[in-house]
Amino acid sequence: MSPLRKIIIKIPFSITIYMLVRKLYAVPFFIKDYFFFVNKTRKTSRFSISLADLHPCLIDKTATTSFEPHYIYHPAWAARVLAEKKPAVHVDIASTLHFCATVSAFVPVKFYDYRPAELSLPNLSSDRADLTNLHFANNSIESLSCMHTIEHIGLGRYGDVLDPEGDIKAAAELTRVLAPGGTFIFVTPVGKPKIAFNAHRIYSYQQVIELFPDLELTEFSLVPDDYKKHGLIKNAGADLVAQQDWACGCFLFTKRQ
Repeated sequence: MSPLRKIIIKIPFSITIYMLVRKLYAVPFFIKDYFFFVNKTRKTSRFSISLADLHPCLIDKTATTSFEPHYIYHPAWAARVLAEKKPAVHVDIASTLHFCATVSAFVPVKFYDYRPAELSLPNLSSDRADLTNLHFANNSIESLSCMHTIEHIGLGRYGDVLDPEGDIKAAAELTRVLAPGGTFIFVTPVGKPKIAFNAHRIYSYQQVIELFPDLELTEFSLVPDDYKKHGLIKNAGADLVAQQDWACGCFLFTKRQ
C-alpha cells in the first residue's frame, strides 16, 4: 500500500474529502471537453445534446480500470466456493446483491436482508430477515453466507437498532441456524481492531474466531491492504492480519457434527 493511501485510510472523512477534491479539480476540464465536443458535433443530427442533459462523470479518466478490492475479490472467492460445493440451495444473509444475482445462475439462492431487495431473477428470491433474530429453525441451513455485513450490525447505519453487541448476537444466530456439517461463508474487514462509527467494525483474526466458537475454520483467505501487489491470498497466515489496517478476511467455516 502506498504511503498516501495509508494516511488517507487513517484520517476521518478522508475518502469523502479526497473524492470531492478530485471532482472539483476535474470540473474545468469537463467544461472544456463539453464545449469542444459540442463544436465538433454541431453539424450532426444523430443525437440531441444540451446543458439540460449533462451527466458529469469526472474521475473516470484513469490509466487502468479502478475497482473496490473488497467487493471484487470476496464475491469472486465465495462464488468459487459455491461452484465447488454445488449445494442444492444457498441461503445468503445481506451480502452484496451482485454476488447473489451472479451465483443464482448456477445455484438457487434465497437472499434475505433487513431491507429486502425488489429483485426479480430466476433461481433468486428475496425476503426480509433480522440478523439478530433470524426466523429459521435451528440447524436448518446446509449452505449459508453472510459477507461484509456483520461489521455493521448494531451501528444504526442501515436503520437497525443501536447495540454494541449486535455483531455478537448476529454471529450466535448464524451459528444456530447452520446445519451440522453445513458450510458457512463469512467475510468481514480485518486488521487492527476498531470501530469507525457508524460505518463498520474492523476485527482482529482472533476476534472473528471467537465470534464462532462452535464452528470449525476450514479456510482463511485475505485481500490485504496491498491488494495491487498480492491480490487475494489463498490460505493466508493469521499473523498477516495484524499487519493490516483495513483488509478483507474471507473465512470458510463448517459446523461441528
